[in-house]
Amino acid sequence: MEEVVIVGGGLVGSLLSLFLAARGYAVRVFERNPDPRTAGPSSGRSINLTLSHRGFAALSRAGVIDAVRAIAMPAYGRVIHGEDGGLAYQPYGIHREALFSITRSDLNRVLLDIAAQTPGIEIRFRQKCVGLDGSAPAVILEDLDSGQTSRERAGMIFGADGAFSAVRLQLQKTDRFDYSQEYIDQGYKELSVPPPAVQAWGLDPEALHIWPRGRYMLIGFANFDGSFTLALHLPYEGAPSFAAVRDESDLLRFFAHSFPDALPHIPNLVGDFFGRPVSSMLTVRCFPWVRGRVALLGDAAHAIVPSYGQGANAGFEDCAVLDGCLERHGGDWDAALADFERRRKPNADAIADLSLRHFREIRDEVREPRFLLRKAVERRLDELYPGRFTPLYSLVSFTGMSYVEALERAREQEVVVDRLLAVSDLEERLADANLGAALLQQVVGAAPGGRAGS
Repeated sequence: MEEVVIVGGGLVGSLLSLFLAARGYAVRVFERNPDPRTAGPSSGRSINLTLSHRGFAALSRAGVIDAVRAIAMPAYGRVIHGEDGGLAYQPYGIHREALFSITRSDLNRVLLDIAAQTPGIEIRFRQKCVGLDGSAPAVILEDLDSGQTSRERAGMIFGADGAFSAVRLQLQKTDRFDYSQEYIDQGYKELSVPPPAVQAWGLDPEALHIWPRGRYMLIGFANFDGSFTLALHLPYEGAPSFAAVRDESDLLRFFAHSFPDALPHIPNLVGDFFGRPVSSMLTVRCFPWVRGRVALLGDAAHAIVPSYGQGANAGFEDCAVLDGCLERHGGDWDAALADFERRRKPNADAIADLSLRHFREIRDEVREPRFLLRKAVERRLDELYPGRFTPLYSLVSFTGMSYVEALERAREQEVVVDRLLAVSDLEERLADANLGAALLQQVVGAAPGGRAGS
C-alpha cells in the first residue's frame, strides 16, 4: 500500500486524507497545533466561514456532507444595517439559495473525527515541519512536546498547512519557484454575542449581517448554538483604526458613533476587543504547485482574503479536483498532478482577484443606491433569462462553474447591465413589471435559447 504524507491537519488536510484513504493509500497526517478536539481553538482566531455549493460538492464526493450540514446555519441573504438604524435585506438569489455559516473549529473537529475513525489514516499532532527533502521525498518533523526530530518518507507529500505553509517555505528555496504575498491595509477582530443577547437584539439567524461604514465594517455570522460571531474590520492605522482605539473610552465612543444598534448587545465588547488579536488578511500566489512528488493545495498554494467566503470552498474543491485527476489518470501521480495544477492554478488566481474586488464592494458599495439598482437589475434578468443570465455572486457561490469561466461570463453580462443602467428613467420603468420586462428584453436582445450578453 503506497504511503502519502500530508503536512497540515486543518480543513483541507483532513478532507484530503479522506479522499486518499478511499483510494487505498495509507495516509499519515502531521499537524503542528494541538488536537482541536481536546485543546480547543485559539481564542479570537476561529472566525466563521461560509460553505457554498462547490464546498458542499466536495464534501458530498467524500461522503461527509451530512455530518457538516448538521452543524451549519443557512443564510439566505444579507441584512445591511444603515447608519440611521434602517435595515435593508438583499437575498442571495431568487430561489432561496443560501450560504452556510459554520465555525472553523467546529468544521475541523467534524472532519478530524471522521478521519480518525477511517482505516488507513493516522493523525499526529504537535508535529512541526522543519525541513523537506524533495528528492526522497521526505519531511523533517520536530515533535513539539519531546523536541525530537524524525524523518518521514512517503511516496507522495502534500503541503496543506495553510497560508504560512512550512512546506511551501522549503519549496521557495528551490530554483525558479515564484512566490508573492500581499496584505491589505485592514485586519479584523472577533467579538462574541451570546444567545441571550442575540434574542434580545432580534438578529435574523438566517442572514449574514453587515454594517458597512465606508473604510470599515462589522460583519455578523450566526452560530449553531444560537450565538453570533461578529468580525470588526478596521484599518491598522489612521482614523478610525485599531491604532486609534487605545482604551475602553475610545472603544465605547467609536461603537456608539458607528454601530449604536450593536453596542448594547455585545456584553463582553471590551474584553473581546482588548483580549483578542488582530488577524491580518493576505493573498498568496505561487507557482509551481508541484515539484516532483511534493505538491501544495488549499491556502498553502493560494490563500485569499475571506470576503467572498470562498477560502474553504476553494480548498475543498482542490481536494475534489485532485481526486478526479487521480481517477482520470488511473492513479498515475505524475499525470494526475500535472492535470491538477493545470486546472486549478488559473482558477485560484481568478478567485483571489474576485475576493479582493468583493471586499471593496461589501465595505464601500453595498449601501449605495447605484449598487442596489445594479443588483435589482441583475435579479430581474435572472428571472427573465433563467440559466442564461446569472449574477456573478451566484455563479461563484451557487454553481460548480469554474472561477475562470464565472469571471468571463460575468464580464459579458456586465456589458448588458451597464447598458441598462444608462437608461435615464430605469428605476421608474422597472417599478412597472410589464414595462420593465419589455425594457430588459429590448436592451438585452437575447434570442430564445441564447445567452444574455452573448
